[in-house]
Formats: sequence, structure tokens, C-alpha cells
Amino acid sequence: MQIHPFGNLPTGEPVHAITLETKNGASLRLITLGGIVTSLCVADSKGQIADVVLGFDNLGDYLTPHPYFGAIAGRVAGRIPGGKFTLNGKSYQLAQNDGPNHLHGGLRGLDKRIWKATPVTRPDGADSVCLVYRSPDGEEGYPGTVDFAVTYTLTEDPVFIIESKASSDRVTPVSLTHHSYFNLAREGNGDIHNHELTLFSDQVFAVDEFLTPLDRVESVGGRPCDFTSPRRLSDVIPQLFQNHGDLYLLKHPSAGCMVPAAKLADPVSGRILTVSTTESCLQLYTGASLDGTLTGKSGRPYQRHAGVCLECESFPAGVNSPEFGNILVEPNRPMRHLTHYAFSAH
Repeated sequence: MQIHPFGNLPTGEPVHAITLETKNGASLRLITLGGIVTSLCVADSKGQIADVVLGFDNLGDYLTPHPYFGAIAGRVAGRIPGGKFTLNGKSYQLAQNDGPNHLHGGLRGLDKRIWKATPVTRPDGADSVCLVYRSPDGEEGYPGTVDFAVTYTLTEDPVFIIESKASSDRVTPVSLTHHSYFNLAREGNGDIHNHELTLFSDQVFAVDEFLTPLDRVESVGGRPCDFTSPRRLSDVIPQLFQNHGDLYLLKHPSAGCMVPAAKLADPVSGRILTVSTTESCLQLYTGASLDGTLTGKSGRPYQRHAGVCLECESFPAGVNSPEFGNILVEPNRPMRHLTHYAFSAH
């Protein structure tokens, strides 16, 4: 594991870059700001290594508004309707930073916080780092002081493993996600229209006109959002509501078990990404808001659908809908989740 300076915040607080590597040439680079993955390099079918996530090569661009490139999103990822929830008889009003809704933890969520990084020694010898952050009571309107620990590991396979743990001194909602934008053809190499996607779910959450998830699920059968068999994204995106992508409910035989969530394939490079998780939901996002105003590491503007997000998370309005997965952390009962992003090529 390599650690290097990546710049300083306007306050003078330093940001560091950390690189995880495998013997086979795969690598992952992250920064301590927001736990952001700035690059993820894996081989194609010919053994050529390339970066497959969108992002920037300097801190300055990450300090300007961007769509959560590679970040840890939370305390609660996704949209909380009206930014409101009620817990133990008390109502909480959070920032409404996405139309009428609260999105990805608010105005200054976990993606904008500095995390402390510590190397992790694993029996298999894989490069691994643990990121920790203490979120004080009342931060962004949430109750309770929460200690977060998110461990990133890159195995030889390669598999990007994300292990998260949250402990709180009060009952409070928590649901993190990883927000990388994947382009298996290579970052900056056009859009993801040619990618083929399979999702291991046959139910999506209904939404309103603001993409607010409602507390009911609907079958994907016969609808554009049906990815139960592989579909080319160029054939589907124009038919999706707002060209955005939906929140899918995953099938778990028991709490805490890993289940397959998604498979993404690029037929040109031969790269395949397989996602599995203990989380209850997967948010598909097609990069519909990218508009060419952001220039990435390659020096090329990120046009619409330059990357696709496969965000493993819990139901964001789960405080009042526990049937879709518990998102409450209780004192002395830490919440743990595990997500694998496994890469291969054929």
C-alpha cells in the first residue's frame, strides 16, 4: 500500500491518496476525502490494464460540485422523502438538497468529510485499508454520534471488497453506498450504451416525479426496467423514467447473507463486473445528469451516460418501512455490510 499527499483543503487540512495494488497489475487509488475512489485499473480480455471509473486527477476538481464520483455516500444514501423521518416519537427535518428530498446525507455528507486511513493486514496478503470517521450528534440533522469504519480491499482476482461498520450511541438511521461510475470500456472512452446489464431482481420501488422512492414495490415484468436477462443499455435507457434508472429490491433468504446483485459486461473490451452484496437494494443510475461540463482524468468531457452506477444500499426511507430492510443502528448493536465488485474478462 502506498500513501502520498494529494493536496490540502482550504482550511489547510491535508488530503492523502492511497494506492492498493495486486501482483497482476490491477490497482485502486482512493483519497481520504470522502473515501473517494479516484481510479480502479483492471485488465481487459487481452491483458491490457485500464482505468474503469470516472473521476479527477487533482483535489481541486473534487472540491467543486460533482455527482459523488467514487465517494462514500451517507449517512443515508438515496432520497429520503421530504427530508423527514420520525424516530421514537420525535420528528427530524434534514436538508432538502435534491428538490423536496434529502439526498446522500445532505449538504455536507460523508463524501465531503476527511476519513482517517489505517493499513489492514489480511491473512491472504491483499492490500487493504480501513477508513474511519466519527460523525457527531446532530451532523446534517441526524441524531446520535456514529463511528464509521469502511474497509477497502483489492484482491488478486481482482475483487474490490467494501466492508462497512457503523456504531452509534443512539438509535439512528444509517445506509451507506459506494458511488463509483463504471465504464468498462475505459474511463473517458465514450458512453456505456454498448454495455450489457443483468440485475438479479424482479422488483423495483415506485417513484414520484422527483424520483422519490415510495414504500411499495412493483414487478419489472414487461417493463423497460426489466434486466432479469442481459440487455444492452442503449436499447433500454431511452425508455427509463427520466433516463435515470430505478431502485431494485434484492432477494435475501436471510439477513446478512451475500446475494448476487448485478452483472455488467462490455463486449468490446471483454471486461465483466459482477456485484454481490448483503444490502437489501441496488440503485441503478445511468449517469443521466452528466452533460459535458466536467472534464475527467483523460482530459475528455464526461458526456451523458459516460458511466453507470451500481449502488448497493438499503431502502432510504426504511425508518418507517422496515419490511424493506432495517436501516436503524442501535447502541451496542453495530451495523455491518459487505459488497464485492468482482472483475474478470473473456
